[in-house]
Amino acid sequence: MCDLLLIAPCTGNTLAKLANGITDTPVTMAAKSHLRINRPVLLTIATNDGLGASAQNIGKLLNTKNVYFVPFGQDDHENKPKSLVADFSLIDECVRHTLSGKQYQPVII
Repeated sequence: MCDLLLIAPCTGNTLAKLANGITDTPVTMAAKSHLRINRPVLLTIATNDGLGASAQNIGKLLNTKNVYFVPFGQDDHENKPKSLVADFSLIDECVRHTLSGKQYQPVII
């Protein structure tokens, strides 16, 4: 096992599967395995429906032990009003925080 599992990008489909305990892909199985042994999973959101159907899944995962997020926000609020994407430039810093058991702040940018 590794110290941390980074899922980048983490699509709306993967968010839904993680939030609802569905493990039918190598990525979701790796995440489930990591969480089962109390190791951190760092999610890097990239979804066109983050402020739609995926919002409830993000909420569930924000409240899940050992799940951390790279800060995310709207990438094009005029043309894609429900779209969310993480700031991929923050991955290195977020990894350091996650390994210390801390969520990088702010989560929503």
